Amino acid sequence: MKYKVKARVSNRHVHLTKEVYNQLFDEEMKVRNKLNQIGEFASEEVLTIRVGDKKIDNVRVVGPLRPYNQIEISRFDARMLGVNPPVRRSGDLEGSLNVTLETPKGKVTTNGLIIANRHVHINTSEAAKYGVSDGDKVKVKVDGDKSGIIDVMVKVSDNGFYELHLDTDDANAFLLNDGDEVTLII
Repeated sequence: MKYKVKARVSNRHVHLTKEVYNQLFDEEMKVRNKLNQIGEFASEEVLTIRVGDKKIDNVRVVGPLRPYNQIEISRFDARMLGVNPPVRRSGDLEGSLNVTLETPKGKVTTNGLIIANRHVHINTSEAAKYGVSDGDKVKVKVDGDKSGIIDVMVKVSDNGFYELHLDTDDANAFLLNDGDEVTLII
C-alpha cells in the first residue's frame, strides 16, 4: 500500500527535564510556535551545546519538558563537534554521548546526545487502519532530481500527527523542503 505523507525537516534541538531546564533558565519556557505533534512546541529559549572546545550556539529548546534530556543533532553537526553519537529512536538514550549545555545562567553536562532515527508519526487509529505497529520499519519513496527509497521507523502514539520527520542531512540528500510530499510504502 502507498500513502502520501508530508516530510518535516527537523533541525538540531534539545528536550530537557524540569531540573536541567531550571539550572539553565530563570523563566518559564515560552512558546515560539506550536509543532504539528499535539502538545509540542518550539520555545523561544536557545542554548549552546559544547563538546570540549567545540560548540554549536543557538540550539532550540523544544517543549514541553520531558522525563529525560535528549539532544538531537545531525551527522554534519556531529562532525563539527568531533563526535560520533549513535542513531537512535527518541527516548532510547542508553550509550548516548555526554554533552555540556550552556546558557548565560549556567551549564550542565548530561548524556542524551543522539542522531534521531528517521520516523513517521502516526496515531493509534491510523496505525490500525494501515496495519502498522510502533517500531515497525517501512519505506519512503522520494521523487525528484535526487530520488530514492529510504527506511524509516513507525512511531505510534495516541496523539501522533501523521508526518515524516527527517533531519537536515536526510532532507538535503534528497533535496527535500519542509512540507514536501513523499510516498509511504507499507
